[in-house]
Amino acid sequence: MLEKVKEKLLRQAALSFQKIPTRFISRQWGRFTRSAASRPLIKPFARLSGAVTTEAEKPLDQYRTLNEFFTRRLREGMRTVDPTPESVISPADSRVSEWGTCTDGIMLQVKGRQYTLYELLRDKRQADRLEGGPYITLYLSPPDYHWVHAPCDMKITGIGYMPGELLPVNPPSVESVPGLYTRNERVMIYAEGPCGPLVLVMVGACCVGSIKLTFHNLHTNTYGAGPMRMNFERPPVVGKGQPVGVFEMGSTVVLIFSPGGVELSPPPLGTAVRMGQVIGNLAKKEREELQPREERR
Repeated sequence: MLEKVKEKLLRQAALSFQKIPTRFISRQWGRFTRSAASRPLIKPFARLSGAVTTEAEKPLDQYRTLNEFFTRRLREGMRTVDPTPESVISPADSRVSEWGTCTDGIMLQVKGRQYTLYELLRDKRQADRLEGGPYITLYLSPPDYHWVHAPCDMKITGIGYMPGELLPVNPPSVESVPGLYTRNERVMIYAEGPCGPLVLVMVGACCVGSIKLTFHNLHTNTYGAGPMRMNFERPPVVGKGQPVGVFEMGSTVVLIFSPGGVELSPPPLGTAVRMGQVIGNLAKKEREELQPREERR
């Protein structure tokens, strides 16, 4: 009984966020977390949120701001990237929120709530290329390690940016707010991999100060910013497991692959996965192309 009441209250709270100026709040929160005034909150936040501080690159007292702790790196050896050439890995420490096949351009936010690939990307050409392909949605909670890594070897052909709201993306919000991922601010990383075309979407959320990329100086959650789409004349190349971006707090990643390129096999919905953990493999055709010619005979 108490659980049902708690669930109802959480959903009502999630819906009420639609009436709050979350972009303004997130900008102010971002400024505060980047200031020295936020430093006294590091230890209480780490303790109350359950962040695993023993994995952090530095001791807690060496972080100068709360944002430095949010965007902390891990000590060497804390994550193992699966070395199998045909594997596709989780790009982040996260929980599996949803996965499936993009059929007729439709994707699941959660059971009973749908959105379209075009609404997410706002790029018809890319949406058409990925139509019919597999996708997976991964939720990063506030105490998680916030860096996002390449799920496979990638040649980054371009990026896109869509301004939007910054509503929470926690489970109650995902269940309650229609079209949540298509309403929130987001960054699209377009790439080519051994699986063919793919896109990695970094979806912003309330109190995410900004989304940053390792290969481009994109600034998100800024006043007056409009949609942006650009292709790279010299595409950056990143290896599987290398960092591509970071959230300045928790949020969501949506990965979409082209049809026939990847066979996803993630753990059950709600299960925690670590960056580097296998969530799928290249489809048979792509696996054969990776093999040396002698092995294929």
